[in-house]
Amino acid sequence: MVSDPGVEGPGELSASTSAAVDWGGLVYVGLGVCLLSTSPILTRLAAPYSAFEITCGRMAVAAACVLALAGATGVPLGYRRAELPRLAGYGLITALHFFLYIWSLEFTTIAHSLALVYTAPLFVTLCAALLLREPIDRRKYFGIPVVLLGVAVLAGLEPRLDAGMAFGDLLAVGSAICFGLYSVAGRRERDRQPLLRYAGAVYASAAIWLLPTALLTRTGGHGLGPAAAIVALGVFPLGVGHTLYNASLRRVHPTYVNLIATQEVTGGVLLGAILLGELPSPTAVLGVVLTLAGVGIVMLAGERRRPLDEAPAA
Repeated sequence: MVSDPGVEGPGELSASTSAAVDWGGLVYVGLGVCLLSTSPILTRLAAPYSAFEITCGRMAVAAACVLALAGATGVPLGYRRAELPRLAGYGLITALHFFLYIWSLEFTTIAHSLALVYTAPLFVTLCAALLLREPIDRRKYFGIPVVLLGVAVLAGLEPRLDAGMAFGDLLAVGSAICFGLYSVAGRRERDRQPLLRYAGAVYASAAIWLLPTALLTRTGGHGLGPAAAIVALGVFPLGVGHTLYNASLRRVHPTYVNLIATQEVTGGVLLGAILLGELPSPTAVLGVVLTLAGVGIVMLAGERRRPLDEAPAA
């Protein structure tokens, strides 16, 4: 998985909100996105199982791996009773993110759902500003709609809409909101507990929340291959990839991290072309270019300089 970067003190938190972008943190999320991009292929291989079985299974595997690594590296795993409701809440948010996305696919197209789920950077930015008092430079906001436009083009957004599709679209937006809240929660916890301890608890809690639905939709045994795919989903895109995402949240503003994470779609397209022979269309290529351009605008736009007598946001 990843080595635990430790817990920052309050003074470091204040400094990090006004400091330049931490490129080491961006390396974390960049590597994480490479692993997250394997998720569509592995999910296809696990497809004989229901979506809820797959989601619950990967959460449980990721929790076991991360908590085992935490124990092996000496990270304390004794959770205080007062922490449990908060961690359970984070797990519920995580479970809802996956659940609402899966449920949305019963009512709307994959294109609609993907494009709307990846509006998450908007909600991350809003939540970070309101809940963490960490707004980004105003000039950087111009890059966000460019990223979202690129994701919409890449996903092949369709203009048709009916009542059922509208409900599915609403579920996808709910998934995006949950991902935004989850991202802000991960950043907030950086000064409370080590990374592996936090991530393991959240994955385990999400698996517990998803377990009833997984049991209700269980489909029986499907052989070693699909089961191995679920294990791989838990280890690589979630256990390693998503934990790297959480590590990046501790060092970089959540908007930047989430914008880079949208490139999971780009990585999925590239892996599909390489491994499955699904060559991207000209529209998909345009989407990749737009999303990369939007991320570039957000990352490279100049920081607003604060007056010397203005204290940085806490």
